[in-house]
Amino acid sequence: MANDIVIIDTGCCNLTSLKAALVRLGVPVTVTTKASRILVADRVFLPGVGSAGAAMAMLKERNLIETVRALTQPVLGICLGMQILGAASKESGGVQTLGVMDATVRQLKTGGLTLPHMGWNNVTVTEPAGLFEGLNGEYFYFVHSFATPVNPMTIASCEYGEAFSAAVCYKNFYGVQFHPERSGRAGAKLLMNFVKGAL
Repeated sequence: MANDIVIIDTGCCNLTSLKAALVRLGVPVTVTTKASRILVADRVFLPGVGSAGAAMAMLKERNLIETVRALTQPVLGICLGMQILGAASKESGGVQTLGVMDATVRQLKTGGLTLPHMGWNNVTVTEPAGLFEGLNGEYFYFVHSFATPVNPMTIASCEYGEAFSAAVCYKNFYGVQFHPERSGRAGAKLLMNFVKGAL
């Protein structure tokens, strides 16, 4: 199991639940804004709740944009943290994001279903990935109105009015649209899959 786990303090989300979920699993974790600390970690979490614009502004203020782009160890973006791994978001008229992945986030086309998409939904693994070992078809907890369309980097999908990327992977960067820290047993297993490096 990886020994040095870091959560990037993006300043725009509640980090407590993610940290608490990892601690319950016996995983020591550090929350930090220090680039030097993030760059040497074994595993990095990039959480986010709120707007893409606010998240990018906070990363810029903390001089962390280039740090995240430079990471070579496994990185897991969660919810908004996954969305900002893409090139842009159409939220608030358009926001340039980290550009780690060639994808544009847009509002879900729900066909009349309520936004935000909030609650439990099942996830279908579409590409083999250790992140989802033992988890195909499991239910995870979602809270979002924007999503990454299904694309070549999609490793798991979900349906809410339309199909969207529930999880993506490009090189060492992973992202999940749902909240594993709020997703019970399935979420705990996914977190451990990431921490143990079974990717």
